[in-house]
Amino acid sequence: MTQEQAAISDPSQIQWEADGVSHTLRWHSEAGNSPPRKVREADDQIPADTAYRLACEGTALLWRGDFQNARMLLQALARRVDRARERPSTKKGAAPAPALPGQAFHQQRQLQAQRARILGMLIIPVDPGFVVPLRRAPDVVAACREAYGATLADQSFAVSLRELQGLIGAHEWRRKGVEVSALGERIHPHYGVFSPVRGEYVDLVAQAPLPATELAFDIGVGTGVLSAVLARRGVRRIVATDNDPRALQCASANLKSLGLAKQVELQQADLFPPGRAPLIVCNPPWLPARPSSPVENAVYDFEHRMLLGFLAGLPQHLTEGGEAWLIMSDFAEHLGLRAPTMLSEAIAAAGLTVLGRTDIRPRHGKASDASDPLHAARSKEVTTLWRLRVGA
Repeated sequence: MTQEQAAISDPSQIQWEADGVSHTLRWHSEAGNSPPRKVREADDQIPADTAYRLACEGTALLWRGDFQNARMLLQALARRVDRARERPSTKKGAAPAPALPGQAFHQQRQLQAQRARILGMLIIPVDPGFVVPLRRAPDVVAACREAYGATLADQSFAVSLRELQGLIGAHEWRRKGVEVSALGERIHPHYGVFSPVRGEYVDLVAQAPLPATELAFDIGVGTGVLSAVLARRGVRRIVATDNDPRALQCASANLKSLGLAKQVELQQADLFPPGRAPLIVCNPPWLPARPSSPVENAVYDFEHRMLLGFLAGLPQHLTEGGEAWLIMSDFAEHLGLRAPTMLSEAIAAAGLTVLGRTDIRPRHGKASDASDPLHAARSKEVTTLWRLRVGA
């Protein structure tokens, strides 16, 4: 059996040869990426150009050298990927026409996927106890425990350095937290849970007139930030749902640290909890694209599944005279990913009426970054809180 055949026969492992001896190691990818079929060991002696060529050809490099040198090599690979992307075409003829916003979006996602594939070819061994057995390796125990739980704690495995750096970055975000002006406190996002860095949607919920204060449903609780805002505004009981266990754990930790755990009941559910409420709030993912990894489920709502499910379920879950708050950006409309009339038509098709809307402009850095490939769409973006009720 060849090395490639062996790797295919066990999709949970990588296999390689070193000094004439065959080795195997468990593979792990939070993004769900398959293990590389070709693997070779590499260390501080490998030139960046050689590493880049091998990565482009689909050969992964299992690092055996200094950890900090691996980080530097990853940066060198990223520079080569970006230079290759920016290199002008050598074909003769007129310059290509600028891409339409939707085309630019899909092109950017394709380029991001290609970039991630190449950079993901630099992989790191991890020993039991989440110890990286390399010189000058950082302590990644806390970051790995937060992202992986106890599942991998007693095993050896390989992971891409890029993913490992993502875990370390997520750990720092979780430790430091994100300042939320509407709360006057910090929310601490967990790995894989959408961070409330775009505070404008939180401000909309903090300022909209409350139709009732006895009960609210928060659909897709995430970090728990909107439940926290509602609780601080005086809503006495909130039932918050999410279908992601990570999000529920994150929300639980945040609400407990804010002293609001008694006001918010967390349930694992796909959209609605049982019963009805006079206020139902939902901030679904704003872009109707297919997620390329489980982590992206917080960003992309493929075929508007969550949005349409939320709208369709409101008549069965709002009390008479109750109000639903839907927080949505029109970024998808400006990208051409959603028809301009789609949302209003979906609202009407669900038997709902718009009571009012409040708009706010984004404040994040990309909104004013003219070098962003999607700047034409971002510069027009508006985030809206739609106030909906059942019937005319």
